[in-house]
Amino acid sequence: MLQPTHVQAEAPAGERPGGVPTVRHLRQVLLWPLRLMPLKPPKPPEGAGPERVPPWQLLRDLGEASPWREVVDEYTGGIEAFHERHYNEFVTFLPYVQRFLYGEGRSGADAAAPGSGPPMRVFRRHDVAAVRAVTRPGEPALRLDIVHVDLYFFYDVDVVILNLEVAANDLPLPRAQELLYRFGRAYPAGWDAQGHALHCLHEVEWLAGDGRVLARSDAQQRELFMAHVCEHRAPRIAAHWAFLLEPLVPAHSDREGMLRYRQIEYYRMPLMAFLALDEPQALTRNDFVRLGLVTGAGPREGDTALPYAAQHLSDFEQRFCYDRFWSDGGAAPHTRYLCSGHSLVVVGDARSEFFGCRDRGVLAQFRHQHFMLFLIAHFQKAALLMFSDRLVEALKALDVGDPASVRRFKRAIRQSFEVFLRFTHRYWFHEVAEQAQARALFHMASNHLGLDPLYAEVKERIHDMNAYLDADSLRRQANTVVRLTVVTIFGLVGTVTTGFLGMNLFAEADASIATKLWYFVVVFVPTTVLTFYTMVKSKRLSDFLDALSDERLSTWAKVKSLLAVWRRGTD
Repeated sequence: MLQPTHVQAEAPAGERPGGVPTVRHLRQVLLWPLRLMPLKPPKPPEGAGPERVPPWQLLRDLGEASPWREVVDEYTGGIEAFHERHYNEFVTFLPYVQRFLYGEGRSGADAAAPGSGPPMRVFRRHDVAAVRAVTRPGEPALRLDIVHVDLYFFYDVDVVILNLEVAANDLPLPRAQELLYRFGRAYPAGWDAQGHALHCLHEVEWLAGDGRVLARSDAQQRELFMAHVCEHRAPRIAAHWAFLLEPLVPAHSDREGMLRYRQIEYYRMPLMAFLALDEPQALTRNDFVRLGLVTGAGPREGDTALPYAAQHLSDFEQRFCYDRFWSDGGAAPHTRYLCSGHSLVVVGDARSEFFGCRDRGVLAQFRHQHFMLFLIAHFQKAALLMFSDRLVEALKALDVGDPASVRRFKRAIRQSFEVFLRFTHRYWFHEVAEQAQARALFHMASNHLGLDPLYAEVKERIHDMNAYLDADSLRRQANTVVRLTVVTIFGLVGTVTTGFLGMNLFAEADASIATKLWYFVVVFVPTTVLTFYTMVKSKRLSDFLDALSDERLSTWAKVKSLLAVWRRGTD
C-alpha cells in the first residue's frame, strides 16, 4: 500500500479548484549526470610512484569533513536488510548487468579479491530531510519529503550522477505537473520582465530534520549568473544545487576542492515520476502529453488544448506510451508508462493495492528495476559525452610545433582509446533484461536518447584519432628508415674505399698508444661530423638518389638534383 508521508501543502485544501484531479501520492526522482574533472591527488609518499586515486576514495577519506557516507547496500549487509524487492530487482537483469550493478564475489574469501567490488559506488547524505518549494510567484509553498540523496560513482569513468528522490501526498494535478517541470533545473534559463527566473522553481529551500534552512536558491539574482557566464564562459550552478553536491565544487569555482565537476548534459535534469490518482482513466490526452513530455501545467481555465501542434503529437501514443497495462483488468488496472528519454513517468490507480505496494508492486518496481534501467541509459549517454569532451580538449591543447604538446596529445588519445575499450566491454550493452516490460522501457529510453548513433559517432572519432597516431608513427618510422638508408649508402663509399682488400693507408700497427689515439681522434671527429651532416641533408639526398635511379631523367637533371642538396628553400 502507499505509505503516508508527512507532506502537506501550506495552502488550505479549500483553495483547490473543483474538478481538478488529485495526485494522491507523488514520487519524483532526479538524475543529474556530471563530468568529474581530472583529479589532483595528494603527493605520494617518498619513494612511491604516482597512483590514480578513485574519486570515491577521496570522498571517503574526507571523513567527518564531508556529509557523504558510502552506502553499505543490502547485498553486502546482513540478511535482515535484504528484502524481497531487492531480490526482485536483482533477478530482473541479465548476468552481465548484474555484475555491473552489484559486482561479484561479495562474500567469503572472494570478497577481498582485487576487482571483486562493484564497478558502481554509492554515497548518501542524511542531513537534508525536506525541501520547501514555491513553483510560481504568489503560489503557496509545498513541503516535500526527501526520501534520499545519493551520489553514484563508476569505476574507470569520470562521471558522477546525483540522485534525488522526493515524495508528496494529495497534490492537485496542475501543481504536480509544475513541480515536475520546474524542480530539476541546475540554473535559470533566463528572467522575465519582472526579473523572475524562468522555467525553474521560484523559491527552493533545503530543510534539516529540525526545520532549519540549510541552503536556498539564488535563481532570482540575475547579476550573479550573468557575471559568471561573462567571466568564465560557463553557467553558474544555482546555490541550492551547489550546496547539495558539496564538497564537490564546480570546475570554475574559486573554492578549493580536489573533486571538481562540470556540466555535461542539458541543464534540465532527467527525471522519473510516479503518480497515483483515484481515476487515471479520467485524465485527458492533454494531461498525458503534458506529463509524458514534462511541459508543465496547462491554462488554469481547464482548457484541453495540447501544448504543441496536433500534427507534432499525432504519434504521441506510439512513440512515448507503453500501454501493456492500460486496461480495466490486472493487478494494477489503468497503469500507463510514459517514456521520452528525458523522463520516465508512471501513472496508475491509487485505489489499487498492487500499484502502491512498496515491496512487490508497481511502486517497488519503479524505485528499483525501472530506476536502475533509467540510470544505466543516462550513465551510458553521460559517459559517451564525456569521451567526446576529452577528445575536444586533447585537440585544443595540441601544438604540432611543440614536441612536449605532441607527446601529451598522444598520451591523452591512447588513454581515451584504452578507457573507451574498457567502457565498451564493461558498461555498453543493448539488452539489460529478458522481462518484456523492463526490456521495452530500456529500448524506449535508449532510442529517445539516441545512444546507438552517439556511441557510433564517439567510436568513430576515437578510432580516427588512433588511426592518425598510427599513421603518424608509421610516417616517422619511414622517415627514419630513409635517413638511415641514405647514411648507409653514402657511408658505404668510404667503408669500401678504406677497407678494400684490407688495405691500410697508414701502417701504424706498431705505433705508440698516443699516436694511435691521435689517429683515432683525427678520423673519428670528421666521420662523426660527416655522418650528422648526412643526416641533416638526408631528405634532399634521398631525393637525389631517387633522381639518380630514374632512367627517364637526363644527366643534367640528375646534376641539378645533386646541386639542390645545398640550395636554400628547396624543401
